[in-house]
Amino acid sequence: MKTDDRVLQRVRKLCLSLPESSEVSSWGHPNFRAGTRTFATFEWIRERPSIAFRLNPTDIDLLLRRKEFFVTPYGQGRWVSIWADAAPNWVLVRRLLEQSYRMVALKRMVAALDGTRATF
Repeated sequence: MKTDDRVLQRVRKLCLSLPESSEVSSWGHPNFRAGTRTFATFEWIRERPSIAFRLNPTDIDLLLRRKEFFVTPYGQGRWVSIWADAAPNWVLVRRLLEQSYRMVALKRMVAALDGTRATF
């Protein structure tokens, strides 16, 4: 199995472990959704595999100071990507996937993730 296939399998496992998440294929690559909203993608940019996250601008600015991150070529500044062809830091990737999920998930989904009941 190629490295990018292993990376995709790991990203898929992490994303699909989140409440009410699903995988859809859009624009020729896997997209991971919380309900109906995309929170992560696995895609090839300039013939390199990458993982894109939807995050707040402050976090994006901080991550862009690191060489493995780059501005995702879409998303109007709300997305940042990491190159996935050089052993990514999986602790960081997992944290960013969860943070991205929280950006788009409904309150009940976040409550399920936190293991608590939503209070309204």
